[in-house]
Amino acid sequence: MAILAKAPIAGLAKTRLIPALGAAGAARLQRQFTRDAVRTARAAGLGPVTLWCTPDIRHRFFRALARFEGVRCLTQPSGDLGERMHTAFRLQCVEGPTLLIGTDCPALQPRHLREAAQALLAGHDAVFYPAEDGGYVLVGLRRPQPALFERMTWSTSAVMNDTRARAQAQRLAVREFDPLWDVDLPDDLTRLRAWVADPA
Repeated sequence: MAILAKAPIAGLAKTRLIPALGAAGAARLQRQFTRDAVRTARAAGLGPVTLWCTPDIRHRFFRALARFEGVRCLTQPSGDLGERMHTAFRLQCVEGPTLLIGTDCPALQPRHLREAAQALLAGHDAVFYPAEDGGYVLVGLRRPQPALFERMTWSTSAVMNDTRARAQAQRLAVREFDPLWDVDLPDDLTRLRAWVADPA
């Protein structure tokens, strides 16, 4: 199980939310999102959790997660998002099928992770939880698939469609679940507040 996470540093974390929350507020939200993502991953009971950290593992927040939550922290490599995701799969799939998530989907729960893991164990090559904005909030692979990540234009509404086309071209057996919502833009904060008040 792998999680990509930015350090909760003002001006680095959740920058698109800074107009609504301020730099410090966006960093605080990143801290909470990361903590929640780690606890969700651990609660799924799918094995060790690796937190891929940027800019590096030295931030005290990451050190605290390693100490108190039992996660392994590794530094994200250089390169675009696709290169960083592929590296995580390349290194972790040697241990078995791997799920990878970010930290900006509070709706992602342990049951979603277990469903995705079961699909991989049943023989699917790739699994996805799409995001409502056209990306995806979870990808799982039985083995590395660099073609899914190379030269992709990220952070657009076409990411999931492009990924589907690439998976089809590679003749991958794909399981896709219902879309979930994530928190990227100020407008998403209204939904987040309502969800926090009533997670059901």
